[in-house]
Amino acid sequence: MEITVTNEKENTCKTIETQAKNIKELLEEIKVNSETVLVARKSEILLPTDTLNTGDKIILLSVISGG
Repeated sequence: MEITVTNEKENTCKTIETQAKNIKELLEEIKVNSETVLVARKSEILLPTDTLNTGDKIILLSVISGG
């Protein structure tokens, strides 16, 4: 399936072909640590178990922590 992935931290937007069925599999495939990003689709934060669909536009948002 083909999806678009925007990475806010790297300021990139790529359309990729993936076999991932959910967010967890996608992050593993594109080698992104799930603890460093929030994943959104249509302004909705997604869980690792949420399903991907052909044509999805996924945004990777950096998690910022500090003290």
